[in-house]
Amino acid sequence: MELTILFAPLIGAIIAGFGWRIIGDMGAQWVTTGLLFLSCILSWIVFLGHDGETHIVHILDWIESGTLNTAWAIRLDRLTAIMLIVVTTVSALVHLYSMGYMAHDENFRENESYRPRFFAYLSLFTFAMLMLVTADNLAQMFFGWEGVGLASYLLIGFYFRKPSANAASIKAFVVNRVGDFGFALAIMALYFLTDSIRFDDIFAAAPELAETQLSFLWTEWNAANLIAFLLFVGAMGKSAQLFLHTWLPDAMEGPTPVSALIHAATMVTAGVFLVCRMSPIMEFAPEAMMFVTFIGATTAFFAATVGLVQNDIKRVIAYSTCSQLGYMFVAAGLGVYSVAMFHLFTHAFFKAMLFLGAGSVIHGMHHEQDMRNYGGLRKKMPLTFLAMLIGTLAITGVGIPLTGWIGFAGFASKDAVIESAYAGTAGGYAFWMLVIAALFTSFYSWRLMFLTFWGKPRGDKHTHQHAHESPKVMLIPLGVLAVGAIFAGAIWYGSFFGKTNEVVKFFGGTYGEPAQELVEAVAERSPKASELHYVMDSAPGEAAIYIAPENTVLHEAHYVPTWVKLSPFVAMVLGLIVAYWFYIVNPSLPKRLAENQRPLYLFLLNKWYFDEIYDFLIVRPARALGQFFWKRGDGDVIDGSLNGVAMGIVPFFTRLAGRAQSGYIFTYAFAMVIGIAVLVTWMSLTGGAE
Repeated sequence: MELTILFAPLIGAIIAGFGWRIIGDMGAQWVTTGLLFLSCILSWIVFLGHDGETHIVHILDWIESGTLNTAWAIRLDRLTAIMLIVVTTVSALVHLYSMGYMAHDENFRENESYRPRFFAYLSLFTFAMLMLVTADNLAQMFFGWEGVGLASYLLIGFYFRKPSANAASIKAFVVNRVGDFGFALAIMALYFLTDSIRFDDIFAAAPELAETQLSFLWTEWNAANLIAFLLFVGAMGKSAQLFLHTWLPDAMEGPTPVSALIHAATMVTAGVFLVCRMSPIMEFAPEAMMFVTFIGATTAFFAATVGLVQNDIKRVIAYSTCSQLGYMFVAAGLGVYSVAMFHLFTHAFFKAMLFLGAGSVIHGMHHEQDMRNYGGLRKKMPLTFLAMLIGTLAITGVGIPLTGWIGFAGFASKDAVIESAYAGTAGGYAFWMLVIAALFTSFYSWRLMFLTFWGKPRGDKHTHQHAHESPKVMLIPLGVLAVGAIFAGAIWYGSFFGKTNEVVKFFGGTYGEPAQELVEAVAERSPKASELHYVMDSAPGEAAIYIAPENTVLHEAHYVPTWVKLSPFVAMVLGLIVAYWFYIVNPSLPKRLAENQRPLYLFLLNKWYFDEIYDFLIVRPARALGQFFWKRGDGDVIDGSLNGVAMGIVPFFTRLAGRAQSGYIFTYAFAMVIGIAVLVTWMSLTGGAE
């Protein structure tokens, strides 16, 4: 079963990519989509039937050299099972959705190979992502890591005739290489220190790494902190965290189904999965974990502020993704990995639905993406409106306060992250950044809804007159994702954010009573400290996630003050009220505010000028250096000097060699006699003839 889940997308990609001339372009669609649904169904069977234990499925031996063993195997535990259903479910629905969305694409009409190639790329991406999440060693994970980078490059730049799409694909590839370099350094350091790249061996050595010093960049570092930091650098690139985030909004140049697949539930969550997978290392790296928390909180705030003023419907949702990933990293940085995975899990449903819903709007509006040209589409696209409404209710966190789980999926998981942030930082920086980000998330999400579906039609009248609902093949995926956006949080709330012993049991591994001194230390804040259970009697690698005995954040998050539990709900309501006032009651107010606060508006509209800063500090100096080496090095030195000398010397020896090849036998005989004479003379003078 596990092998079928992994290899079904690869088989589909090969058939669609190389055999489409035999089965036709429609056959390529159905083969890839059918195999993805097979993989999806089997993934749900594995997830629902998983016993919490870690199972290793050996596939084949690859490289064995000394202590290096890169055997290809599937590591199946609860963490893997969660990612399997996330990846295969979203990918299968995106395949189905694409059959309708891309049916009338102009490129498909011009070239019959476009359709099978597009579906082959989708399946190849899914296979690479499955390779990443099922890896049992770092080499296999890095193979999948680079595989999704390659596939994302192909998908983002799928409209290769558009210069902007080509630039976006190259930008995504290059920026991700920066993060991948950090990941590669972490792999090298782990192999150098543990003599292995297998997860079980690395996790077992985690306590020793915490006591090891490593020389790097002319100074001494704590090995666990350095490795955790390098791992997070890799995660920053894939998950578009602050400083390595600039590729994400530009990646919207790809087709909308690609945006849903890459930016909703799969590639961008790979970084979160990496941090959670390496939890035994991260738990012994407190300084690195503080950095993860800080970057996550700052990213959540930054992306939310930029999303306030974006006008492209896909870019609003893209910055929303960036912000929500910040939430996940805050949870992971605090050591509540189950909460990070909870938000990753629920986010996959409602964010994929928002992207696909946006694609439905774009499809119905004849590829118009500027929300300022929408308006009044509620009656034209009632089913798309309903799906987008459910997604908005989920991402903004609508639910019944103080229940924790009676509400939409995002209500349960986002509240869990914010409560954990308060417990882990004593109500500090991360907590307030996330609450403010929740306020902004509510505002820009409802802004999107009001501009798109309410008010009077704006923009081209002909486009509005011919606006239409999407076909069923596009609406069915929206309906399936809507079910997850409504119920996923309530069903699995206890498994991801219940009492610590329940969470540990769900994710696998053994658990036991904590030390008495820990109970006494926590008892002052929590009268139920005796209920604590931790993974502490087992080696760090035996559980899908590892919670250190001294990490009490997950437990304390359940006993935060009432006002903390209410803060996300209050932020959601405030954001809704302000958006309603701006875009329904007084639609002229946003324009006046933008004019009055022009510098701030431009600052946010230009995404804090990160692209301009990078262009000034990195791109222009690199280009100037390249031009210097080109004109002065290649032009003046090589072409002007070396080549000039070579142009004189080489022809001389060429002519000399040409004269020796006369074609006459006496010339060759004379050369042989001269050669023998020289040889005899040399041997006589050097004594070699004795």
